[in-house]
Order: sequence, then C-alpha cells, then structure tokens
Amino acid sequence: MERTQLLLQIAAMRQALFDEGILDKHFTYLENLEENGNPNFVEDTTGLFFRDSANMLATIQRTLENTPVDFMKLDKCFYQLKGSSGSAKAAFQQLRNEHNILRARLDSYLQLLRQADSSSDES
Repeated sequence: MERTQLLLQIAAMRQALFDEGILDKHFTYLENLEENGNPNFVEDTTGLFFRDSANMLATIQRTLENTPVDFMKLDKCFYQLKGSSGSAKAAFQQLRNEHNILRARLDSYLQLLRQADSSSDES
C-alpha cells in the first residue's frame, strides 16, 4: 500500500475512533507523550491496559461464577475499571464486549501506524 494512502487510512480510522467515542482527549494526551521522544508509548501503554484489564475481567468472571457472589470484590473490580456493579452480570457482559471492540479497533489502528513507520524507513 502506498504510504500516502496508508496515512489517509490511518487518519480516517483515527477520526472514526474519536467520532464513535472510543477515543477521547486522553488518547490525544498519550499521543503527545509519544511525540516527545517516547516511541511506541501509545502501543506500550494500551498493551499494559489490555493486559491488566483482561486480568480484571477474568477476576470479575470468576467472582460472578462463585456462590455466593462476593459483591464487595465485584465492586472493587468494577470501580477499578470505572464501571458499575448495579446489574453485575449484564454490566460485565457489556464491559467485556466493549473491551473486545476497543482492543480490536486499537490493534488495527496501531498496526497501520507500525506499517506506516516501516514504510517511511524504506523511503
């Protein structure tokens, strides 16, 4: 893929992530930190987030499967994920779905960025 086309695709994908509310000003802040001499900062940071949040989601799932449900533990987990434990199973499923969507979308975006970086090295 030609570099210009790739950069246009990256810009469109990035804008779509913002338009859909998947990304916000905090992501822009991460990008700015990367631009200040920290290559791969966004990818490293999102990688850590996904690792930690996947562990937290697994903890939530195990907690929901136990009887009786430890709601104090759930509350702590949901609080850490900035979620709500009002309807624990429904909230968990929605959170898990959104987590998977976010990961897939950001992975695609970051993959295109890597591709663009490697094509600029070849130029």
